[in-house]
Amino acid sequence: MKTLLLLLLRGYQLLLSPMLGQNCRFYPSCSSYALEAIGLHGAAKGSWLAAKRLCRCHPWHEGGVDPVPPAGGSQSSTTACGCNHS
Repeated sequence: MKTLLLLLLRGYQLLLSPMLGQNCRFYPSCSSYALEAIGLHGAAKGSWLAAKRLCRCHPWHEGGVDPVPPAGGSQSSTTACGCNHS
């Protein structure tokens, strides 16, 4: 299932995304976030994280840098701004 999801996302990035243009309010883009989340956390949790991210990608959200959380449930040493100051 994980491989199928990754192939579908990659196909979207190569075939559809260039026609739609740059619309994502976040970095990395939502499709890149989904690829990383599924690759790191697996099909179920990665898809859940990607769905939550897509729900935040709308005109009334300011967007910004939004990295995939690390595996294992531990949070990295990030500050309120989301930057890693280690």
